[in-house]
Amino acid sequence: MRRYTNRFINEHNLISGRVLSAIVVLPLSLTIAACSQPNSAAADSTPATEPTVAAQNVQTTQTEQPTAEIMPVSAHSDTHPTILKNISATVYKDANCGCCKEWVGYAEGHGLNATAQNVEDVSLFKERYSVPQQMRSCHTTVTTDGYVFEGHVPAKYMAQFLKNPPSDAIGLAVPSMPVGSPGMEYQDKFMPYKVMQLNKDGSTAIYATIDSPQQQI
Repeated sequence: MRRYTNRFINEHNLISGRVLSAIVVLPLSLTIAACSQPNSAAADSTPATEPTVAAQNVQTTQTEQPTAEIMPVSAHSDTHPTILKNISATVYKDANCGCCKEWVGYAEGHGLNATAQNVEDVSLFKERYSVPQQMRSCHTTVTTDGYVFEGHVPAKYMAQFLKNPPSDAIGLAVPSMPVGSPGMEYQDKFMPYKVMQLNKDGSTAIYATIDSPQQQI
């Protein structure tokens, strides 16, 4: 059993570029399924193949996060299909990451001019753009203005942030890969999560709390 566990972890680290180092929050089987299922709501989606683990969300105060409840999720609505219009960004991702591709399609569907760049080690870019270890996810998006959006950040909050960026902030992050977040849709499951603000001094703060799928729209 120990040999099987070690083999799984080693294979996952090879695929994901060793970008996640925190402990899992969701049952592993649910997170893997969410990142490996086709997303019927995303444009030009293909079945994802990357096994993933979800990292623990960490707030500035380091308070313990209560166990998240899985609740039904309704389909995302494209009520603002051009909310990211005139915004260009590069998405640094692993070539084999299916949920990264789903998120890129989702963001493009909301107007983002995205250039996906497959890299061998995405952690190098997270370090380059000062993404704290505990805030990391599977892909890193950097706008032409230099703002960083780590992981499955909803387009709604990207647009809100870019419209009026806090003076002390470098971007936003959705740590790990919450099921039901954009690009991580799986059946009718949804895991409440937080969008975190990344600050220039390395600290983080809660930017938005997502308790329902509707708050992502």
